[in-house]
Amino acid sequence: MTEKNTDLTTAKPKVVLAFSGGLDTSFCILYLKNQGYDVISVTVDTGGFSQGELSKLDGRSKELGAIQHITLDGKTRVFDDHIAYLVKGNVLRGNVYPLCVGAERVVQARMIAEICTELGADYVAHGSTGAGNDQIRFDVALRSLCPHLTILAPVRDEEWTREASAQYLNKHGFPVTLETKDYSINEGIWGVTIGGKETHDSWEVPPSNAYPWTKPVEKLTQEAWTGILSFKAGVITAIDGQNMSGVEAVEFLNKKGSEYGVGRGIHVGDTIIGIKGRIAFEAPGAEILIKAHRELEKLVLTRWQTMLKEQLGTFYGMLLHEAHYFDPAMRDLEAFIDSSQERVEGEVKITLQLGHVLITGVRSPYSMMNTAVGTYGEQNRMWTAQDAKGFCNLYGMQSILSTLALQSAQEEQK
Repeated sequence: MTEKNTDLTTAKPKVVLAFSGGLDTSFCILYLKNQGYDVISVTVDTGGFSQGELSKLDGRSKELGAIQHITLDGKTRVFDDHIAYLVKGNVLRGNVYPLCVGAERVVQARMIAEICTELGADYVAHGSTGAGNDQIRFDVALRSLCPHLTILAPVRDEEWTREASAQYLNKHGFPVTLETKDYSINEGIWGVTIGGKETHDSWEVPPSNAYPWTKPVEKLTQEAWTGILSFKAGVITAIDGQNMSGVEAVEFLNKKGSEYGVGRGIHVGDTIIGIKGRIAFEAPGAEILIKAHRELEKLVLTRWQTMLKEQLGTFYGMLLHEAHYFDPAMRDLEAFIDSSQERVEGEVKITLQLGHVLITGVRSPYSMMNTAVGTYGEQNRMWTAQDAKGFCNLYGMQSILSTLALQSAQEEQK
């Protein structure tokens, strides 16, 4: 009986750590273990790891002292819950950036929260610093999903520098070389972000070799590739007649687009914490899918649907990027987006050539481009010349009245 009571009083608190295998999260395993926690590391694969890399993360985690390491596949959830809506909404932050990272962090936090509940964790931890957006994304998500758990973020909360973290690991028998890397790179299913050196100056341009996916200009595949993308309810379902899951389609287009240098860009924008940030990115699949989807929408949506979607799609992307995924407004926006996609069905013909995506054809059973009604600039069948003349007389009435009012006022002032 005495031994049992001793075991209970000395039981270690259990902490689940989001683990990427980098310096910060490696430090967190060892540091939290030495602070008296049983550490369970969790890696959520959202598209940035090979199978070999995942195996190495498992070994590294246990070597550092984690009592368990768990690997979860989050790619399907990233597509179904996030990428699908980013495509349906044609979301490009600043009309440029396809939100490569924000959606991944939400899925990672959600799956880690689920593991915390499953394992009965006492704490949840991440390795974010205090300088970026990810700390906010993790904190907001984890507080929304498991508010009973205390969040531990030792790198941020105790202000550990990279140099100090490396020294701590070396001191405890885990030698690391603090490499001075030119760029910080994040890879996932929806693309790659690249930060460092030239991105810190709004005038400079990162070199071609900073991009890990896309080929440089001199190595681009020269022969153009033409493919047909099939959509149903706004979601990609097949390429060249071959049915694919969303994940398979994105991975295929990422690989194919990379051969042609498609998807590179540089984005300047507002961070969640209020400062301006600049990143380079490459997202071949995102550029291809959003361009193709937008063109299909032009064929089947009314002008007012398109106008409203542009506004609400941008708003949806802003809320997702800025860690508001759990606000009920997001469910309202998703309901609208889904409703707008009921007729977004058909095929889009694309051509990839030397860094460009060309939309060369589009067709749909819901096409509003109806030659039985009229052919733009040539002929009409549903109205007469007199109808057209009357419409012209009335259509600009507000402009005509405004001009007449201005002329009247100017004459009175003479």
